[in-house]
Amino acid sequence: MQIQSRAEMIKTKPIDCLHFIDGKYVPSKNEKTFVNINPATEEVMGTVAEGGKEEIALAVAAAKRAFEGSWRRMPAGERARIIRRIGDIILERKDELAALESFDTGKPYGLASSIDIPRAAYNFHFFADYMASIGTEAYQMDDVALNYAIRRPLGVVGLINPWNLPLLLMTWKLAPCLAAGNTAVLKPAEWTPMTATLLGEICKEAGVPDGVVNIVHGFGPDSAGAALTEHPDVCAISFTGETTTGKHIMTAAAKTLKRLSYELGGKNPNIIFADADLDEVIETTIKSSFINQGEVCLCGSRIYVERPLYDAFVERFTAKTKELIVGDPLDPNTTVGTLISEEHYNRVRSYVELAVEEGGVIETGGKRPEHLSTGYYLEPTIITGLTNDCRVVQEEIFGPVVTILPFDREEEVIKQANDTHYGLSATIWTNDLRRAHRVAAQIEAGIIWVNTWFLRDLRTPFGGMKQSGIGREGGMHSFEFYSELSNICIKL
Repeated sequence: MQIQSRAEMIKTKPIDCLHFIDGKYVPSKNEKTFVNINPATEEVMGTVAEGGKEEIALAVAAAKRAFEGSWRRMPAGERARIIRRIGDIILERKDELAALESFDTGKPYGLASSIDIPRAAYNFHFFADYMASIGTEAYQMDDVALNYAIRRPLGVVGLINPWNLPLLLMTWKLAPCLAAGNTAVLKPAEWTPMTATLLGEICKEAGVPDGVVNIVHGFGPDSAGAALTEHPDVCAISFTGETTTGKHIMTAAAKTLKRLSYELGGKNPNIIFADADLDEVIETTIKSSFINQGEVCLCGSRIYVERPLYDAFVERFTAKTKELIVGDPLDPNTTVGTLISEEHYNRVRSYVELAVEEGGVIETGGKRPEHLSTGYYLEPTIITGLTNDCRVVQEEIFGPVVTILPFDREEEVIKQANDTHYGLSATIWTNDLRRAHRVAAQIEAGIIWVNTWFLRDLRTPFGGMKQSGIGREGGMHSFEFYSELSNICIKL
């Protein structure tokens, strides 16, 4: 494994993350900073500039100037070339970016290298190509008039990103935002600032004009996040993160009637019928339960198994889970890294303790691995013996913790799966084609997989129902959010 430049520097000296505003790296005006902790070692990797209202104001002003300048008027082909070049540079610097992502999040380097960074690059490649296929509508009113719609960018857009898939989800927003002709102010998660910081340099190298992409580090309430959502010159906010934070953003954005796109929390059901291929179910469910330490909004953390298959599934799934290797994220043999922070580690551990109080049985996991004395490590955890109304089954844990419940009837499991405030995703396992269609149509979720998980076509709608989100992203759905339509009526 080769880790280049900045990643190697962490071993010898700290890496400090500055804001990227109007094409330049700058500290906070008051020089305020906070520390960036490596979750695998609990050591300080460097400092991060802590932004607030002043830095957001500077970033928004730069983005507004850039929008009113050349960017919105740039020919679509030239804009697409620059956007594609961003993706190319991400791939050229894949090793470095993967290492930084691993240091920041605690995820295995191999996961970042094989999924996070290639997908971040593909987001730019996809939208660079897709923007060339976009059209609008036209309607002729007999021979009286012709109506046609034109699409135009919004202006300055605020992008607020989570810490679990930092670069992947940041680029999932930024690529269509730029493709539609907007400029952006990004607020990365405070726990994962490094790849976001480097993205400013990559955009500049790709030829993005100064001010088009701006990055301000900081926190949420009374900090950069709140200032971004309240700024009157920000036309829209795209946010991925926790549901409670989304509610606060909605309150703040209401003052200026900002357009909002939310991808929020999830407590996703994984429904396994007795006629499913158990080998395939086990292989995929290990991933949908514990990949990225379970810190994925789409993880199937509520597993429902039809009773004839229940005992065999629990036995084989538990045995397979015990084979997972928890350890140093840079070790190529590691399959499960660390949780993001001490705060989050304690929160996840508290749910394991709550499960026991609620009558649950810990089939495996639930504790720190004995061979790891530092770092926010937690063994993958399987819990049985709970009922559907238990808090551990109902509330989002966002860690390597899953519950398994048996069911007897199709109607019963549909009711249980929908008995939640969330509605992000679901997985259904069955070889009965009619049942697959019938059950999928009744599950209250924005994304439903049948006999697979996390298989994504970027043209399709992505988003959640209920308290899992507002709106959809992907393909044309992204452009619907990042642009305005104007109808022009010509009397003939």
